[in-house]
Amino acid sequence: MSDTAPRPTLEAVAARAGVSRATVSRVVNGGDGVREPLVERVRRAVEELGYVPNQAARSLVTRRHDAVAVVVAEPETRVFADPFFALQLRGISKELTARDNQLVLLLTEGRDDHARVGRYLAGGHVDGALVFSLHLDDPLPGLIQRAGVPTVFGGRPGWSNGTTDVVYVDSDNRGGAREAVRYLADLGRTRIAHITGPLDQTSAADRLDGYRDVMHDADPKLVVRGDFTPAGGERAMRELLDRCPDVDAVFAANDLTASGALRVLRERGRRVPEDVAVIGFDDMLPVAEQTEPPLTTVRQDIEEMGRLMARLLLRGVDPDPAGAAPAGVVLPTTLVRRASA
Repeated sequence: MSDTAPRPTLEAVAARAGVSRATVSRVVNGGDGVREPLVERVRRAVEELGYVPNQAARSLVTRRHDAVAVVVAEPETRVFADPFFALQLRGISKELTARDNQLVLLLTEGRDDHARVGRYLAGGHVDGALVFSLHLDDPLPGLIQRAGVPTVFGGRPGWSNGTTDVVYVDSDNRGGAREAVRYLADLGRTRIAHITGPLDQTSAADRLDGYRDVMHDADPKLVVRGDFTPAGGERAMRELLDRCPDVDAVFAANDLTASGALRVLRERGRRVPEDVAVIGFDDMLPVAEQTEPPLTTVRQDIEEMGRLMARLLLRGVDPDPAGAAPAGVVLPTTLVRRASA
């Protein structure tokens, strides 16, 4: 075993910089009132000695933890299997890292987890929370409100009971769905079906509304409920073909659902796009470019959504006196044409 060198102290930094301990403390903990030449001397001494500030002591001075909770209202089996969450977490992580903040990931499997998350947020461990994939009956918004931490939500706040000051980031789910279905109709398809996502989530409900905006008089049998998973897409596609064997197009609520639908169409001997055209939603490249055939889909910038959520949260933690952050941001979507439609 090798000896471990003692960690540099504030006193050592003060001695190296030729200033008082109090001056070093103000500089490393973000305090004001220190002249710039002294600040530079302290920073140089910190770098030379490899001094690492004590986070607990720093928090007492700044009232900041430099940590943000990311709360995903899904079980871990779903989070780690769905590329959507990886892309959103990557965007969040990039933004937090650039601002020297730590990401604390919290997942919820059931009611006990909701209570645990509520207690953690109320305990003053983080400066704020980023929350996404909420369902309409989820208790998390109420728990977070009681915890009193700044929060940004991913997705339109259909669960907010009309509250107008909820900060959120979303994509134009309804407009993107409308564009996809209109494109299928322009191709001459007349039996256009929709496999939905879980309708207790606003993104899925908005995409269903976009489908209905175009297909005003669609046969109700052409709408089948899915769950944003490949297995859900397979189940829904089998049900759809049994109900409506003459279906000639499918708008799936996300790319994973579309990938499952494509597998079933292949099993049933339906050619894509000749017999049945298929469009997804998300444009997750690990999925959309690997399906057979490659998937026409609606692109939303998932990573940018994550970055923007983090940016808005940090703006709320350190408010800019020049102006308040917007309550809600809706990012545009784009139809990406590949071989499936």
